[in-house]
Amino acid sequence: MGFLDNSGDIILDAVLTDLGRKRLARGNGRFRISKFALGDDEIDYGLYDKTNTNGSAYYDINILQTPVLEAFTNNMSSMKSRLMSYGENDLLYLPVIVPATTIGGSAFYSGLSSYVVLVDEETVNALTTDSNSLDAGLLNGFRPDLGTNLIRTDQGLNTSELSNESVINPSLLETQYFIQMDNRLGFLRPSAGSLKPTSIDDDNIATYVATAEDGTGVVTNIAAAAASDIVGPRGTRVSLKIGSGLDLRTSTFLFTQLGTSGTTAITSGTKTLAAANYKFIDSTVRVSGVSTGFTLDIPVRFVKKTS
Repeated sequence: MGFLDNSGDIILDAVLTDLGRKRLARGNGRFRISKFALGDDEIDYGLYDKTNTNGSAYYDINILQTPVLEAFTNNMSSMKSRLMSYGENDLLYLPVIVPATTIGGSAFYSGLSSYVVLVDEETVNALTTDSNSLDAGLLNGFRPDLGTNLIRTDQGLNTSELSNESVINPSLLETQYFIQMDNRLGFLRPSAGSLKPTSIDDDNIATYVATAEDGTGVVTNIAAAAASDIVGPRGTRVSLKIGSGLDLRTSTFLFTQLGTSGTTAITSGTKTLAAANYKFIDSTVRVSGVSTGFTLDIPVRFVKKTS
């Protein structure tokens, strides 16, 4: 939704998301809006100017005059910065979610701030003779059950002002996450059990819900003494793999429509996939905390050997 300023009157422009319109279209009378969220993605709080010579009433004038986005329905483009309410008045730091790239087997691929998913057997074989052994940042999308490389994120208070052995406030602890990705390109593969999308919208964005007690191992607590990219008190960790979609495995159509030809060689151990011999599609996996609303987009590159 968005607020539109029309000559002094405040107009609320609200639209339903794709999923909301789908449920409303069922026409069974059960559609009820019971929860909503507010966001401030378009606001730059760095515009707050306490040196404004016109006085304190003008410190935030540039923020108040910032144009606000009109409502739009694309789930992957909206509500990246949700507004939250906390009952405690003594919170000095709020939790964040960061890529856990220094933890074993979770680093980005060397030279890219991204993970690379090898989508079929031919591509995997071009870079390794052992499907369990790929360089850091390379994920076996053809057989995601193999290998130890993972995508990981850590949640907590990322400040050195608090000890990393401190217990995080329960109201700041994430135990449930929304994970979203393009369903045409792949699917999420947990370390145990199965994780199926709760919804797939008309933009082909699949939404998964992972919790700390669902038995999949996707969400786990970070021990105080464990290695982490969070500097201060730790919360929970998300760990997952990605399997490639059937269309990426069996066809080059989506690579032609959405992707481009390789620009640099990809190496793993002693093997190399030349830039001229593959195509890739850049995408993201979005991890959002259900309690705090903090959102992190993780870059992922899907690669297919073409010659």
